[in-house]
Amino acid sequence: MPRFYCPPPLPASGRFELPSGAAHHAIRVLRLREGAHIHLFDGEGRECLGIITETGGKRVIVDQLTELESERESPLRTVLAQALCSSEKMDWIVQKATELGVTEIQPLDTERSVARLTPERAIKRLEHWQQVAISACEQCGRNRLPLIHSPVEMMVWLRRMQSAPEVRLALLPEGNTTLNHLSPPSAGVALLVGPEGGFSAAECDTILQSGFTPVRLGPRILRTETAAIAGLTAAQIRWGDFNL
Repeated sequence: MPRFYCPPPLPASGRFELPSGAAHHAIRVLRLREGAHIHLFDGEGRECLGIITETGGKRVIVDQLTELESERESPLRTVLAQALCSSEKMDWIVQKATELGVTEIQPLDTERSVARLTPERAIKRLEHWQQVAISACEQCGRNRLPLIHSPVEMMVWLRRMQSAPEVRLALLPEGNTTLNHLSPPSAGVALLVGPEGGFSAAECDTILQSGFTPVRLGPRILRTETAAIAGLTAAQIRWGDFNL
């Protein structure tokens, strides 16, 4: 059944007009007609079932809204701190991280980051990543959008994290421990992933001094986009809702 993101406030019952973007997708892309059943969600946890009762021009009216009791969020709070990489890789990381249940995504500017964003371009990229996350939520069934932060220099973020409650993990090839050797986190996990060229020696020193535990996922060196998704998956298996 098609799902559409509708920014709050989304009523729990009654009649509702779809936002312009969702209306366009419903009638121009999916070719939905009157009588079609659809799901709506507001990105803050509310999901409703409704029936399209009217289409005309660019308007789509949904009636008989019924709120659904559905919670698909992982019990594990995860913050992915991802070094900026190429546009396609970042899009892929945002999409898959959203599907895996990430709570927050923090893009980081590092010494070896391939992508360099001006303030104006950073705003546009953030808006684009938010749309990528919305589409991923529509597909995977999540009713809560992950929080995507504006890119920030890694050293600035590391200083902020010194008092953070999350367990701080850095995926490093030279990591001396694995997730199986760590105790279950009480306040979630912050996962730090480097750029295509890896962290510099100075950055590695600062990461360790900031209280991050160097973790390895296996004997192979993973690409940045692979490491991010593998790390989130491993955390969900170890402490989250991947019941294998």
